[in-house]
Amino acid sequence: MRPTKPATLALDTSLLKPGLRLAVGLSGGADSVALLCALAERRGELGLVLHAAHLHHGLRGDEADGDLAFARALASRLGVPFHEARVDAGAAAKASGETLEEAARRLRYGWFRQLLSSGEVEAVATAHTRDDQAETVLAKFLRGAWTEGLAGIAPKVETPEGRILRPLLAATRVEVEAYLGALGQDWREDSSNRHLTFTRNRIRHELLPLLESWNPRLREHLAQMAQLARDEEIWWQAEVLRWAGQLILPGRPVRGGGRASAGDGLALDVTRLVALAPALERRLLRHCAEQLGAAIDFPATEALRLLAHTGHAGQKLQLAGGLRAERTPRELRLALAGEKAAEPVPEYSVAIPGEVTAPAFGVRLRIEADATPGKSESRMATLRNWRPGDRVRLRYSSGPHKVKEVLERLRVTGASRALWPVLEAEGRIVWMRGVELEPAREIRVVATSLQDAWIP
Repeated sequence: MRPTKPATLALDTSLLKPGLRLAVGLSGGADSVALLCALAERRGELGLVLHAAHLHHGLRGDEADGDLAFARALASRLGVPFHEARVDAGAAAKASGETLEEAARRLRYGWFRQLLSSGEVEAVATAHTRDDQAETVLAKFLRGAWTEGLAGIAPKVETPEGRILRPLLAATRVEVEAYLGALGQDWREDSSNRHLTFTRNRIRHELLPLLESWNPRLREHLAQMAQLARDEEIWWQAEVLRWAGQLILPGRPVRGGGRASAGDGLALDVTRLVALAPALERRLLRHCAEQLGAAIDFPATEALRLLAHTGHAGQKLQLAGGLRAERTPRELRLALAGEKAAEPVPEYSVAIPGEVTAPAFGVRLRIEADATPGKSESRMATLRNWRPGDRVRLRYSSGPHKVKEVLERLRVTGASRALWPVLEAEGRIVWMRGVELEPAREIRVVATSLQDAWIP
């Protein structure tokens, strides 16, 4: 029975513009069901063109099939167009070396972006709540995040394909379930949310309740911290770019003025750098390293600050990821080891189907292929190092991506980034180490390391 007084749920409607074609990521859990119901109830008032989107992750067997059926039925009852797809998160995690949580998230957002690129919707709304925000901030703190990491879940994310929106961040999980109870609306429970093998579940069921025994308002405070960190990060981004244009210089100075920048890294004006506040100094050092494709942690940042403040001309420092620093009388220079010309990496030709052993990459590939009607001539592929300009098609992602950008996303830097194998067949990269690509028609690649350890 529906209540006589309408149930309400706090929504951030500033994210929702009239005429917006919006898909709600509908897992079937309480949060996503509440978001869809709340938006469906107010779609006329807000002027929304509402859709629902459900991704079956290929996990939990019959339970996941039940989630799909539930989501499909709910969308039908609410008169909302329904989009669905299936992936294999377990296989994806094995192929990429990610945890199951990481692979499932990547596949989910990859599918959302695919849906956005289709043009059927302009934005996707996910049902993250204030509890999710608190869990995320705490998880990032435990991993040693910088202050920007404490910003947690952003209310809005812009992607090339469209926007990801989180209009439910102000609501708590208790409020969500109370809203559904008032509606008389049921939902699905994901049994994996109780498995303490997953980090987020341990934070949710063990750590947060323990910390709340010290401070019952902890979730609220963590969510507030996220908002503060997010607003401050927006300010810092503009401030760092302003100072970077003044202090960061390409390459080395040359006699007579000017600078030689080819393959010589970046430099910071030491005199001006050490006069800055430590917070800005750290930000500029990290920004400089990021421009070279390196990510530095707190100890590395402090080591660079020490070199800038007390180091002598000619003193050098070697950091993780191939990043090296050198102090000169006027500058602190950063560069990646291996930027200079190295010995050429061999290329390996292999027949399709066929097998190749590549000691330079420490990998053995076996290429399997279906018979192609009408083609009797031999087909060849090339195992080689990646090149600037190479592009790949990631599975469950729309459009091609530069290999350079993929390596940055994987946080591959330094010497590792300089040597990263790809397999090219018929003008297309069909395999890349550590990445799951869109399957090539008629071609399958199986990779093993030369130490018999499987390589994705």
